[in-house]
Amino acid sequence: MTTQTARINDPQAPLPARDWAILFGLSLLWAGSFFFYKVLAPIVPPFTLVFARMGLSALTLLPVLLMSQPIRFERRAAWRLSLWFLVLGLLNCALPFCLFAWSERTIPSGLAALLNAPTPIVTAVIAHVIRDERLTRRTLAGVLLGFAGVAVLIGPGIGALFDPHADDLAILAEFACVLATLSYAVGAVSARRLRGLSPLQMAGGQAAGGTVLMAPLAIGVDRFWQLPPIGALGWASLFGIAVLSTSLAYLLFFRLLASSGATRAALVTFLVPVTALLLGLLFLGEPVQRRDGPAIALIGLGLAVIDGRLLRRFARKDAAPAM
Repeated sequence: MTTQTARINDPQAPLPARDWAILFGLSLLWAGSFFFYKVLAPIVPPFTLVFARMGLSALTLLPVLLMSQPIRFERRAAWRLSLWFLVLGLLNCALPFCLFAWSERTIPSGLAALLNAPTPIVTAVIAHVIRDERLTRRTLAGVLLGFAGVAVLIGPGIGALFDPHADDLAILAEFACVLATLSYAVGAVSARRLRGLSPLQMAGGQAAGGTVLMAPLAIGVDRFWQLPPIGALGWASLFGIAVLSTSLAYLLFFRLLASSGATRAALVTFLVPVTALLLGLLFLGEPVQRRDGPAIALIGLGLAVIDGRLLRRFARKDAAPAM
């Protein structure tokens, strides 16, 4: 049994420093997508936006893949592998990207982030049910603490979920975010079933699958070639969301998925709102609210509980005999 396999099979094992670095780096890349969406969502229809995001990501990854790590189809049925890439392209990219791109035209991005926050909980439950990863009480406690922190961070946005005067479009947008969360969770667990491929092969194949799925919608529904030009800022945002928030992000995600499992990889959804808050403070001058400090502390506590090292250190101190 490899060290990575042992760590996934033992949820009590702490994450190595490298995986923590990947987790925080991934949160930075995915938080950046909120900035890019702010520019692109008002000027590019959702199907075209996601098609361009996936297509540019595939054009970035596939040449590198073909040169460095070509997939040897003689070792596996080509149709089966292609089907897997279509499934992952749908669950991890095409479906949730479209749902968020459409919903954020109606609801605030902070509320969308809140509705995405239950991803680790859903992922942990699904992985436990199919017996891919064991769900321990400590993991569940840490995940719930992290979710509580995100809820505090979003603050008044939670009220929109229970507003009886909300219009039907807002309710549909909220439901779309919940559906995207479920899609991410199923996608993360499903990706664990496809073994023997590198993160580059997984990310490149998934990007190609998502592009194939989105092409008919961008052509038949949006007629993207008839859209007005998006300008220099639009193109810069499009390359940013495709290359940084998709290609590089999924390379890191699949590496983290292989080394630490689906539940821990999904923890990035707790960190994304925090990272978005810091980016807004640094680059947009957005004010910090009083609730932000306690919220970040709750998220940090939840991650520490899941990691377990801090708890074991306190346990050793309590167990030490008095001199």
